[in-house]
Amino acid sequence: MTFTDTPLQLGPVTLASRLIVGTGKYRDLDETADCLRLSGAGMVTVAIRRVPPKKEGERSLWDVIPADMHILPNTAGCYTVEDCLRTARLGRELLGERGRLVKVEVIGDEKTLFPDVPATIEATRALVKEGFVCLPYVTDDPVACLRLLDVGAAAVMPLAAPIGSGLGIRNPHNLAIILELVKGKRPDIPVIVDAGVGVPSDAARVMEMGVDGVLMNTAIAQASNPRLMAEAMKDGVRAGRAAYLAGRMPMKLYASASSPLHGLIHAR
Repeated sequence: MTFTDTPLQLGPVTLASRLIVGTGKYRDLDETADCLRLSGAGMVTVAIRRVPPKKEGERSLWDVIPADMHILPNTAGCYTVEDCLRTARLGRELLGERGRLVKVEVIGDEKTLFPDVPATIEATRALVKEGFVCLPYVTDDPVACLRLLDVGAAAVMPLAAPIGSGLGIRNPHNLAIILELVKGKRPDIPVIVDAGVGVPSDAARVMEMGVDGVLMNTAIAQASNPRLMAEAMKDGVRAGRAAYLAGRMPMKLYASASSPLHGLIHAR
């Protein structure tokens, strides 16, 4: 399938693929490397707090990330604004100028891993003032997304369902409202669905709605065949984007014959 599309712009980074992937929960580094490549993604997010230090003579996660993939540090595992700021700064120290683009996560509940919305807004405000380009992970709350725009977020990343749940899109209506409000206020700001996708049809569905991209990890890493699922997710995102650009047919209450009625033979 070929179609003309504009690239995804996330702050200073331009991406051909609208799929962003993670690095956690894979069985080994070989599987990680294969899935990153097969997904076709141009960006991979890495939990700075959870990457073990590299040991002499051993391969590490950094060794298997393709050289042409942009690394997006994230603040996963942070439960306070202070921890989030410290982790973001650590990522910038580690990655240099590339570390200015950061996925902001401040978790509010250990069981559900739902974001702490006020803390996420506060952390985003503080990091923007320090020169970071922030991509905050947030609940599917339209007002929270607007407040993140107000403090300078370069994108908003609402969840479709809890992290790692694979439940798919729990509230498509809220996502539709987020798209309407965010794009109405700032058409240049990407809306990325982050978390909850379980299968390629979930990814296709949100892309058909008009979101700018999808970020996922567990849906690929915990599949029975992660390598095959990585390819399937690539295709799902592309198909959904193509469908959005093509424009779906109008939905009708009653049937409409697909064959032309002109010239129809009638019985005498």
